[in-house]
Amino acid sequence: MSDEDYVYDEVSGEWMPASELAARRAAESAVEVRDAVGNILADGDQVTLIKDLEVKGAGQTLKQGTLIKSIRLTGDAQEIDCKYPGIKGLVLRAEFVKKR
Repeated sequence: MSDEDYVYDEVSGEWMPASELAARRAAESAVEVRDAVGNILADGDQVTLIKDLEVKGAGQTLKQGTLIKSIRLTGDAQEIDCKYPGIKGLVLRAEFVKKR
């Protein structure tokens, strides 16, 4: 028998391993990020811009069709963290990108 602690889950009314309950709660609280056409985005996805975007503070405009590789989700349902040459700390709104 394992030494794992069991906890009572009030939602299901069952006793379960603490790690299982923690995993279930993490899955429930996960933020779903969707692009402009409704596709679900995940860490590492590639996206394309659907319109020209002026990058504040960089004095640069990213053109429609620009490919952004390897995005990271931020925990906000509308923001994604991106890397782009010449721009540090680029955060884009999910409504302006489309998954490739």
